[in-house]
Amino acid sequence: MSASDEEIHDEYPDGSVRLRNPNIELMDQDILYHLALGSGSHDLVEMFGDVKFVCMGGTPKRMEQFAYYIMEQIGHKLPAGTTLQDISKYSYRYSMYKVGPVLSISHGMGIPSVGILLHEVIKLMYHAKVKDPIFFRIGTCGGIGLEGGTVVISEEAVDGLLRPYLELPVLGKLVQRTAKLDKRLARDLKSMAEPSQLFETVTGKTMCTYDFYEGQGRLDGAFCEFTEQEKLEYMEQVHKAGVANIEMESLSFAALTHHAGIKSAVVCVALLDRLKGDQVLAPHEVLEEWQERPQKLVARYIKNYLAMKGRLSLDGHSGSVPVLSPRRYKLVQQESETYD
Repeated sequence: MSASDEEIHDEYPDGSVRLRNPNIELMDQDILYHLALGSGSHDLVEMFGDVKFVCMGGTPKRMEQFAYYIMEQIGHKLPAGTTLQDISKYSYRYSMYKVGPVLSISHGMGIPSVGILLHEVIKLMYHAKVKDPIFFRIGTCGGIGLEGGTVVISEEAVDGLLRPYLELPVLGKLVQRTAKLDKRLARDLKSMAEPSQLFETVTGKTMCTYDFYEGQGRLDGAFCEFTEQEKLEYMEQVHKAGVANIEMESLSFAALTHHAGIKSAVVCVALLDRLKGDQVLAPHEVLEEWQERPQKLVARYIKNYLAMKGRLSLDGHSGSVPVLSPRRYKLVQQESETYD
């Protein structure tokens, strides 16, 4: 199980990111294969040392849109004639954009994908000597007893058996990692919801499953060996247990960030009420507007934080890469392109 918050802060009072891996310091260089970065090829402190917020979402397109949105919100200016660059374009797996102190990264779909990314992003924060970063997952979900368009801020992540931890086999043994999110951060995000908005912003438990169909009790997968009545009874059961929504990344996200001593929050918009159906039927333009709602809430928090710190209207590079070693830089690109 993971260490307590007190142990983490006692050992790292300066806000350093926790790796819990003594092998990293013994390596000649640490290649972050799925980000196309390396500790020996890139000047990671120069590139990422000022990062405060890491925002993750499912698709490259969504996170590129968020990067441009947060750039506008915090008044970040790019050098004349430049545009935002996908820093991890040579990985062909994840996309990453840097906007001043904000990283916007796509995490793909499901626990394995977000878990791989988090291992490397946490190591990136370590190599860049980032202090006290805050991580957000911004995404979509299925609501339980909530209308489509409702924004859900997760209080806790649980698995399909309502257990609040990530369980994974390591060297033939099952390891459990507590899936804990920062409660104060969740409260602060909730306070950012505007009373005038035409949709609800709620808090509750988030159930994270390993599957989109059977694992979430859907009736429309290739296989379904339960009845609609059994599905509804299960949904009512988890709803009574405090579960507000279902998705596929929060358990790994919460467990790994907590294990590293990183504050994190999950903010998702419900695309439908799972008590009323399984398929998303809202028009495309409606879904587009709904998906902007978590982005706006997180952006509001970031903007407010930076304003209090006097860090708005930041100038910076557009993602150009300070190279420590041209030979290693080329090697990292080649390794990332071929790594399976």
